[in-house]
Amino acid sequence: MWAVDRIAFLIRPAALLGWLFIAIPAFAQPAPEAASQRQEKAEARARTYMAATAHPLATEAAVAMLQRGGNALDAAVAAQMMLGLVEPQSSGIGGGALILYWDAANKQLHAFDGRETAPAAARPERFLKPDGKPMGFAEAVPSGLSVGVPGAVAALEIAHKAHGRLPWSALIAPAIARAEQGFAVTPRLHQLLTVDPLLRNDADAASLYYPDGKPLAVGAHFSNPAYAQSLRQIAGQGAAALQRGPLADAMLAKLQARGSDMTATDLAAYQPKQRPELCGSFRVYRICGFGPPSSGGIAVLQILGILEALDPNPSAAFSVVDIHRFSEAGRLAFADRDLYVADSDFVSVPVAGLIDKGYLAERARLIRTDASLGKAQAGSPPGRRGALPGLWPQADLPGTSHVSIIDSQGNGLSMTTTIESAFGARMLVAGFLLNNQLTDFSFMPEIEGRLVANRIQPGKRPRSSMAPTLVFDARGDLLMAAGSPGGSMIINYVAQNLFTILDRGFSPQMAVSQPHFGSRNGPTELETGADPAWAEALQRLGHRVQTLEMTSGLHIVMRPGNGLLGGVDPRREGLALGD
Repeated sequence: MWAVDRIAFLIRPAALLGWLFIAIPAFAQPAPEAASQRQEKAEARARTYMAATAHPLATEAAVAMLQRGGNALDAAVAAQMMLGLVEPQSSGIGGGALILYWDAANKQLHAFDGRETAPAAARPERFLKPDGKPMGFAEAVPSGLSVGVPGAVAALEIAHKAHGRLPWSALIAPAIARAEQGFAVTPRLHQLLTVDPLLRNDADAASLYYPDGKPLAVGAHFSNPAYAQSLRQIAGQGAAALQRGPLADAMLAKLQARGSDMTATDLAAYQPKQRPELCGSFRVYRICGFGPPSSGGIAVLQILGILEALDPNPSAAFSVVDIHRFSEAGRLAFADRDLYVADSDFVSVPVAGLIDKGYLAERARLIRTDASLGKAQAGSPPGRRGALPGLWPQADLPGTSHVSIIDSQGNGLSMTTTIESAFGARMLVAGFLLNNQLTDFSFMPEIEGRLVANRIQPGKRPRSSMAPTLVFDARGDLLMAAGSPGGSMIINYVAQNLFTILDRGFSPQMAVSQPHFGSRNGPTELETGADPAWAEALQRLGHRVQTLEMTSGLHIVMRPGNGLLGGVDPRREGLALGD
């Protein structure tokens, strides 16, 4: 059973509402980013800078750049290139990323959108079978139809050109060296290779990850010379190496053999975008996240805003009242997300209305003390225009990785990066895996005669739940960088930890170590190992309770005063490190 301990280290006393942990319904997929053995982690402390990533080698690469005088953006490039080698199931140069960067000197926040795009030939019925019914995910994911034009490297490149300090090639050098020299296979990578039923169907992937027909063993020395060669091309040419030339040709050859309609023009035409900042308030803090095409920032602000609008919970201790409230806030936020949020370049998303304090107070009044809402209905936020879209509650799969960094100049970075489900589309090209990001679109283009906002369209970016977050204190100084992988679970993981730290005074490590619970407008989910009494009490309130593994990958770096604190999820194998 989980311990419910806490540390009050902030000046603010623990205040209103109860905890904030969330769980998320299991989503059928070919091979989940499954739970690995829990490894309790000590809270990381540093004086001047810190990086937290999903793998020790990626964290070390990031810290090496900070030691050389690089900033948070430089460190993130080094971390991402290393993650593509050591954590290939979660992210890489064949996927996408959302990047928030705080320029402390100029007090400016920048949001770089490297989300993948649908090919120009994509049509709304892409994932429909001849009888008009949607494909199953196990059918769609490993096909060429699921792969979007990758954008992670392009987004990192434009961010680095604007804000980086060290040479681009120097940032990639550590990953090149490690790909050639090799590293020891971790238990998590071995486990995911073992349980995945699809990756070994790709001959290139089978040769690399299943030597002698068996998954790489724990502790085996593993190198990836093809990935090193791909990185050399990126080091010399930047993102252009993935848009034209040998790497682009290799991607297209494999994709078109798997039924993709992606073309050389699609790759060459990809453009990362700078998006407007999405910020709201919670208590005395300013919370900044990512807007459309992600639903993550909106939904996190909605959950926090709804909780803030409720009357204080008189109980000082964590209670079932708090779980109930948080789950109900999640239902309301996910109801709005599923209906309204998609790529705002293609559909009208009432972003300001969805996070409006008056609207959230109105939504909070729907929460009952004596019963669950069950299935919440979407609201009518200010600024909504036109007819309501059709409702198709697509749940993006739980893969992905997250990087949080604060450097010695006070610059901060929060980057969530992904190839979608574990091992993406199960296609290896030149040492890296391709994404299956287009399965984040609605498989049904319309419901009951109404077009779905998140339907597939040429050049459109699929809706995401990624929620990279930067938090600022009452003075406007950067306080925290946070985020998590986990598909649509991300929203609740991030909201949970923001509330736990900012409202209840938990340290980052204590926050990320607590059990998850909550709702995505379906069952109320409790993380395996949570107190059985919670389930019994929630059921008496009408909750349909589901217990499941909740393999988040939360990484938090916080500057509460002098020095920094880091929190790394014990459910994965990450590391926070600094000086």
